[in-house]
Amino acid sequence: MEILFTPIHRFFLKFSSCTILLLFVLSYTSFTSTEAYDPLDPTGNITIKWDIMSWTPDGYVAVVTMYNFQKYRHIQAPGWSLGWVWSKKEVIWSMLGGQTTDQGDCSKYKGNIPHCCKKNPTVVDLLPGTPYNQQIANCCKGGVIASLVQDPANAASSFQLSVGAAGTTNKTVRVPKNFTLAAPGPGYTCGPAKIVKPTKFISADKRRVTQAMMTWNVTCTYSQFLAQKTPTCCVSLSSFYNSTIVPCPTCACGCQNNLTRSGSCVEANAPHLAQVVSASVQNSYTPLVQCTSHMCPVRVHWHVKLNYQEYWRVKVTITNFNYNMNYTQWNLVVQHPNFDNLTEIFSFNYESLTPYTAINDTAMLWGVKFYNDLLMQAGPAGNVQSELLFQKDMSTFTFERGWAFPRRIYFNGDNCVMPPPDSYPWLPNASTCRAISPVTVIVTFLSAVALLYGHA
Repeated sequence: MEILFTPIHRFFLKFSSCTILLLFVLSYTSFTSTEAYDPLDPTGNITIKWDIMSWTPDGYVAVVTMYNFQKYRHIQAPGWSLGWVWSKKEVIWSMLGGQTTDQGDCSKYKGNIPHCCKKNPTVVDLLPGTPYNQQIANCCKGGVIASLVQDPANAASSFQLSVGAAGTTNKTVRVPKNFTLAAPGPGYTCGPAKIVKPTKFISADKRRVTQAMMTWNVTCTYSQFLAQKTPTCCVSLSSFYNSTIVPCPTCACGCQNNLTRSGSCVEANAPHLAQVVSASVQNSYTPLVQCTSHMCPVRVHWHVKLNYQEYWRVKVTITNFNYNMNYTQWNLVVQHPNFDNLTEIFSFNYESLTPYTAINDTAMLWGVKFYNDLLMQAGPAGNVQSELLFQKDMSTFTFERGWAFPRRIYFNGDNCVMPPPDSYPWLPNASTCRAISPVTVIVTFLSAVALLYGHA
C-alpha cells in the first residue's frame, strides 16, 4: 500500500493551493455544454402564435405574431424572415404588415391574382413608413424585435394574411409544417405547430372579450453553435494594480489568412478603406472586420480602475470592429458575484437578471436611448463605454486570483470568448501562483498517474 500511495502524496505536496484551483477550473471548462440551452435564460424562446380571426368563403384571415420571450437576445436589422410549408394547396390572397419574398407561380388564376402561390412561402416585415392602410399593430419595424428586458413594448412583431384553399372550419384546416425563422441569419430551430386553446382578446375599454376561431403555437429556440461557425465577440482584461493588459485570445473568432474566411478582414489604415466599406452592404449579416489578432467583430474590455476604502470601480468598453454593422439596441450580459453590491452605473442602463432567484450575480447592461444605444460601425466612433461602482462585501471581496474579473460575458446574446484564467492580471504578490500554467499542471498530473501505475 505504501508503494501505491507514495507518488500521489508527492504529487499533491509538490503544488500550491492555486494549482489545485487551476485544476478545478480546467475540469469545469472541459465539460461546458454545447447544447442550445442557455443557463442565464433557461426559458428563453420566440413563440409564434397563429390566430384565425375569421372565416372566408375558401379559407380564413389570420394574425401571426412573434413574441420574443428571450431576456437579452433581440432581432436586429436587417430583421427576421419566417417560412413554412403548407399542408394542402393553400395560397395567400393578401397581406397586411408583411409580405412574401417570392410570389411563386400563380398562372392558373385569372383576374384576382393571389399575393403568393408558393408551397413554402417566406414572409418578411414591412419597413417603417409603410402607408397606414397596409399596417396592423406591431408591424412595420423592418424586422427588428427588441428583447423582453430591454424594451418589452417592442418585443413582438405581427402580420395579417388572408389564406385561400385552406378549409373553412376547425376540422378542415390543417396547420402548416416545417417552420423556419432566420433572425437575420441562422441559429433558430422551430418545433412543430401545436393547436392550443383559442386566444382571447380584451377590448381597449376592457368591457368586451372576443376570441380567435382557432390558434396554434410554434416555439423556436436559439443556438449560438448553429448561428455561426466561430464566436462573435471576445473579452480583454486589465487592472490598475498590474501593468499587464490581457488581450483577447489569438484567433478567438477566426484567423487572418484563413481560407474559410477569405476577404473578411480589412486593415484599419488601408489606403482604399473607404471604398471597401462603401462597397459592402451596411447592416449585412456577414461581418467585414478590421484585421486584428482575435478577428472578432466585437471586443469587450473590462478594466479594474480604482480601489477605495469601501468601494471599487470598473470601466467597461465595447468596441465594434465590424464595418458591416451598426449594432442598434445592443446589450451586454455580465456574470460577476459582486453585482448584488452594484451602487451606481454611469451612461448605461442596468437590470438584474437573477436567472437563479437566490443569487444576484448576473446583470444586463445596455445603452441610453438616443445617446449610446447605437454602437457605430468600426472606426473612431465605433465604441461605447461606462463605469460601474461596486460596494465591497468584505466577506467575499478580494483582488486575488482574478476575483475582480467577470465569469462570463454575452454581447447581444452570444457568449464571448474569455482569456484563459491563468493569464488574468494577478496581484504582484501572487506572481508565483500565476506562473504555473495549465499545461504544466496537466503534464505533471499525467506523469504522476504514469508513475503510480508503474509502481503498481
